[in-house]
Amino acid sequence: MTGGAKADSYTARMRKSLHRARNAVRKSGVDYFRGDGSDWIALVGLMLTVPGIAFATMAIPVWFAPSALVLPIVAGGLLLRPSSLLSLYAVAATALIVESLVLGPYDQGPATVTPGTVLVVAACGLFGLLIAQFRARVGVPWRRGGTMLFDLRERIRVQSALPRLPKGWHREMALRPAGGQSFSGDFVVAARTNGGRTLEVVLTDVSGKGMDAGSRALLLSGAFGGLLGSLPPHDFLPAANGYLLRQDWDEGFATSIHLVLDLESGEYELLSAGHLPALQLHAGSGRWEEMAGEGPLLGVYDRAEFDPVKGSLLPGDVLMLFTDGLVEASGRDLSEGIDRLSGEADRYVAAGFEGAAWHLIEAVAKHVNDDRALLLICREG
Repeated sequence: MTGGAKADSYTARMRKSLHRARNAVRKSGVDYFRGDGSDWIALVGLMLTVPGIAFATMAIPVWFAPSALVLPIVAGGLLLRPSSLLSLYAVAATALIVESLVLGPYDQGPATVTPGTVLVVAACGLFGLLIAQFRARVGVPWRRGGTMLFDLRERIRVQSALPRLPKGWHREMALRPAGGQSFSGDFVVAARTNGGRTLEVVLTDVSGKGMDAGSRALLLSGAFGGLLGSLPPHDFLPAANGYLLRQDWDEGFATSIHLVLDLESGEYELLSAGHLPALQLHAGSGRWEEMAGEGPLLGVYDRAEFDPVKGSLLPGDVLMLFTDGLVEASGRDLSEGIDRLSGEADRYVAAGFEGAAWHLIEAVAKHVNDDRALLLICREG
């Protein structure tokens, strides 16, 4: 083998070694971020921080108080597993003992280790250990937990997006969870079926509100999104009802309204599972009409039947679907809430309903402690 061939072989081996090392470092970083890898890097970094804080406390105690040891302890409660956290606590306790020996008894000046300092450090350590144990039990480390919640929220938002409609149609939706939270028990799934000619929209209100109903709403929105368009329209609610019954939840019922709209003719069917009626604005008369299908709540009765109501959207007509958070209130009849909603919607008849969904929620249910959802389908004149 010539010298040039040896050099090329050595260079190739070095490149392969560097490539393997780079992949190993990348995999280790990804695993650490996802919570699957070791936490030794964070443990070593925090353990090196403890003696640094202890040295600064003994050198310039006026600027570095002994209670500064709570900083790595709090960080460890967020970063480390319980077993690693105990090692950090042992190092912090040793540093606290050394500080107390060097600085002298606590009755000889303010910049010393007092019983209060020990209690503060111990309390922070206890809280950090409890947080780490809870996180380990759930199986979601802090590095991944926030990302996962953000991903869940975005999935709900994407699943609730309405498909683009052909020219001559306008659609919009507004969703407001209870208490200003990010998760809601109200959700929408929608799809264009029949070669894009038909719009199918399902608005569902899961029992409960806010975070309590958010996890069930996420599960149901994924299941309903898979069913929608995969079954004939009249089979959707029976299939959704059967799915909900199989979950056997303690609080497992939901209301739902299913719109099947022909985008060419404007004719539609509404199938309801214990949901509030929809409201249709007839452009010719300027009056709102309640459109209510018949059917029981989802998740209550086996082999439930859902009878549709039929209608037609002419140019200028508007169809409004909503959940009970917009119209129900203690001490007020349901019909009064519906009248108030339709009265507020009358203000947008002349100017058009673009952007009206959000403003209608603001007008009729801004401070209501319940999930609120409003969907508008408009056929332009």
